[in-house]
Amino acid sequence: MEVPRTGHSASSPTSPCEDMIKNLSLEAIQLCDREGNKSQDSGIAEMEELPVPQNIKINNITCDSFKISWDMDSKAKERITHYFIDLNKKENKNSNKFKHKDVPTKLVAKAVPLPMTVRGHWFLSPRTEYTVAVQTAAKQSDGDYAVSEWSEIIEFCTADYSTVHLTQLLEKAEVIAGRMLKFSVFYRNQQKEYFDHARQAQNNKMLPSVKDNSGSHGSPISGKLEGIFFSCNTEFNTGKPPQDSPYGRYRFEVQAEVLFNPKTNLYFGDFYCMYTAYHYVILVLAPEGSPGDEFCKQRLPALDIADNRFLTCTEEDGQLVFHHAQDVILEVIYTDPVHLSLGTVAEISGHQLMSLSTVNAKKDPSCKTCNISVGR
Repeated sequence: MEVPRTGHSASSPTSPCEDMIKNLSLEAIQLCDREGNKSQDSGIAEMEELPVPQNIKINNITCDSFKISWDMDSKAKERITHYFIDLNKKENKNSNKFKHKDVPTKLVAKAVPLPMTVRGHWFLSPRTEYTVAVQTAAKQSDGDYAVSEWSEIIEFCTADYSTVHLTQLLEKAEVIAGRMLKFSVFYRNQQKEYFDHARQAQNNKMLPSVKDNSGSHGSPISGKLEGIFFSCNTEFNTGKPPQDSPYGRYRFEVQAEVLFNPKTNLYFGDFYCMYTAYHYVILVLAPEGSPGDEFCKQRLPALDIADNRFLTCTEEDGQLVFHHAQDVILEVIYTDPVHLSLGTVAEISGHQLMSLSTVNAKKDPSCKTCNISVGR
């Protein structure tokens, strides 16, 4: 049941909204504060005969929708014409007072058979905790409403992007990927202490760690997938990795075929920007049958390693040849440990450009290039 968007000014579901209610099955109408059940100027009157929703159940949760149902006493059930739903982000201590632009809001729905689907990407965000409470209401002849007491408050959390949503992001990323450039190495920049720790405490290995919360808020890999970040972008004029890095002055370089070969699966993970002209694509390289591979199979769109718009591995004259997209910055997550003996560690000559770091970077929600019409 689609929830249409309304403005942010306070209003009550009285006669000015009557035409809207006639034409729509579920309206996002902003109501009075939920501190108590009525307001002198709200046009809403209490009527204790109306049943209070009990045993509220939330299920079929997606990144921008959920189904809600509840039990009610049969007393006066036939008099119910509408449901009032108070939906708030969990961190909001008070009921929504309609003064903040970051709407969750109160909703008015016609009394329809339960369960009822609430859907709307303008007030539901992926992977976000919400609280919800419900009233039953009866519209009176004068346009006012009689309402029940509020139900108990229920908490739930919206889901991550599905593979359908990620495929939409993938398609948007493909539009701007640009032509493919040849490369030969993956590289990872860190501080000297990182590599010293890998040698001394991790048996000379770089170990996977949980991905941070950078990128799209609904990405199913954030805070869940374990891996090691690598880069492969090259400078246009030299064909070699850039000498500057935001992550540290020491660089591990490894030949591309060590991490990327026909026994490696490739997945699309995310597409985002950080209020800049640069766009980032996150890809996942997972050795076949590895724990990372099993994780990605269930959650991410798979890419053909020899034929995609971002990162390819093909064979020419018996040799593996590698290309990366020119017009996006690739962040490649490798899901297995990597032994330092497989490559080399050396200090780079350029600068440490901290302003380019993507650690916990927030995606620009207003960018039309890298956002899809789901979640905010």
